[in-house]
Amino acid sequence: MNVNPDDLLVLLAVSRTAKFTAAAQALGLNHTTVSRRIASLEKALGGRVLARAPGGWELTDLGAQAVQAAEQVEAVVGALGPAGRAPDPITGVVRMTATDGFSAYIAAPAVARLRRNHPGLSVEVVTMTRRALQQRSGLDIEVVVGEPQVHRAEAMRLGEYMLGMYASRAYLAEHGTPATVAELNDHPLVYFVDSMLQVDDLDAPRRLVPAMRDGLTSTNVFVHVEATRAGAGIGFLPCFMGDLHPDLVRLLPAEIAELLPYWMVLRPDSLRRPAVAAVVQALREQMAGHREWLLGRGKTSSAAP
Repeated sequence: MNVNPDDLLVLLAVSRTAKFTAAAQALGLNHTTVSRRIASLEKALGGRVLARAPGGWELTDLGAQAVQAAEQVEAVVGALGPAGRAPDPITGVVRMTATDGFSAYIAAPAVARLRRNHPGLSVEVVTMTRRALQQRSGLDIEVVVGEPQVHRAEAMRLGEYMLGMYASRAYLAEHGTPATVAELNDHPLVYFVDSMLQVDDLDAPRRLVPAMRDGLTSTNVFVHVEATRAGAGIGFLPCFMGDLHPDLVRLLPAEIAELLPYWMVLRPDSLRRPAVAAVVQALREQMAGHREWLLGRGKTSSAAP
């Protein structure tokens, strides 16, 4: 078997991006060269290393074995830094998806802090609220709400956060303050678009206050917050977002308090990359350091408008 190490590195780039075009751009090659290198590697190994998947290219079992060898080649090449100075292993691009609130208040500061010591690190964050994918080509980290049911992936619990009902002081002054859960039914709800909500764990308002009618709905939690502040209705918000605004009041905290978990999902090979492992650790530290805030204990809310 005569395997070209350059072909292995090309496969490694494709495994991390799921696309020939993205791998070509990262390596400074063209799409045709990447395709030719993969074909050369498959000929040398005697089998397919990649298979088409909905999100791009997925590694076959043979490809996964080849990527492990490619990572060793990458590590050896990376060790050939300037004389007297060890290269920083925490470098390159890490790609992740997470919910809007998590991305803004957990991921962004965690990555910013990490990059102060590792400027060669780049993190791409795509915000979305969905179930964990069964195939995650080109994606290193997923952060989802609720325990994921995944195969061929590593899943770990990051921590919990609290959601509650909020209204603006101006809204309550105009429409009155609900004193019971039943009285919430007289007010419009600001929350996710029910028909587009993919995460069962986030259906709490429709379960706890089923007769509450929709007022303004959106797929983006920042819209929920601003619509609630603007008086569009009563918003069901993460406490770590709602409590940031003194013009918002948390309502009936003893009766409406939904505790949900954040889970992190990774490809089995992702944690072998120092950059991914460092981002994972930074996210865990950010979650742990802000536990009280995430649980809605960061400030005391009064129900008076």
